[in-house]
Amino acid sequence: MNVLVIGGGKTGSHLATQLLEQGYQIKVIEDRPTVVERLRNELPPGSVFEGDGTSPFCLEQAGIQQVEVVAAVTGDDDENLVIATLARFEFRVPRIIARVNNPKNAWLFTREMGVDVALNQADLMAKLIAEEMSLGDMMTLLKLRRGEYSIVEEKAHPDSPAIGKEIHELALPEQCVLAAIIRQGRLILPRGNTRIEAADEVLAVVHASAAASLAALLGHP
Repeated sequence: MNVLVIGGGKTGSHLATQLLEQGYQIKVIEDRPTVVERLRNELPPGSVFEGDGTSPFCLEQAGIQQVEVVAAVTGDDDENLVIATLARFEFRVPRIIARVNNPKNAWLFTREMGVDVALNQADLMAKLIAEEMSLGDMMTLLKLRRGEYSIVEEKAHPDSPAIGKEIHELALPEQCVLAAIIRQGRLILPRGNTRIEAADEVLAVVHASAAASLAALLGHP
């Protein structure tokens, strides 16, 4: 997959490095000469372009017509919005990701402005802290559907109300499915008559609104 990253600061350069390690084709646009020089020493030859990411000419020079994803991660929200709008409506890029620097501007980063995914770091941190406080020992393994659903792991506490019950007897939240149980290193595909035992590592797909209920069912009373 081809990805164009616009903004070569700490966020952009780290993103580019991670994507390269995962096998993606990466190009980066940056307008600060000193940062461009550093990036050219860190990234593969020909992958770094010096210029203004809000310029259609510069975007064309970097090959925006051939990319599947644009990540606008500059430190300026106005620039990121302009880049997103150009990428979506001028160049028809399928997927646009934009960084939100000031949380007060988050309401602007919408599909109408060309943004598919808005990365609001302050908001993400606040949600993560609130989630960790409410879910106890439950671990989130993967977010799905823009965070609406998650794949989570919870170890069944010996005193939890689920211990000794078969799955069909559990008062599972409506938007929750148990996907697997790891018991003493062995993977079990759960059925209705599968009984929950203490220390079972339960993997589930759960909606954000139901995660706390699942944690209360399986975790420490």
